[in-house]
Amino acid sequence: MKHYIIGEMNITDPAWISDYVQSVTPMIEARGGRYLARTPRVERLEGDRPPPQIQLLLEFPSREAALEFYESDDYRPYRESRIAGSRSEMWLVAGEDVTGAARIA
Repeated sequence: MKHYIIGEMNITDPAWISDYVQSVTPMIEARGGRYLARTPRVERLEGDRPPPQIQLLLEFPSREAALEFYESDDYRPYRESRIAGSRSEMWLVAGEDVTGAARIA
């Protein structure tokens, strides 16, 4: 089952971004993952929480592949630099509809 990492970031120190993007994107792709979105163009449809500076959505072929990436030794220093240079929230979301009403690809 596909799994998604959904992230929200507000950058506090941009020094990490260039190296992160160049190095981390191939790490994600090597594990079968891909970016579906990495953008500052976010529009609130409901709620009152302010939108993040950057919203991202990554797709992985499985929970295991997503966690293999996120917990890997090669990603660790980049994750630490992102955490140090931003206020981030990340979620791992299963690609399923527990009601069975929607057909999930």
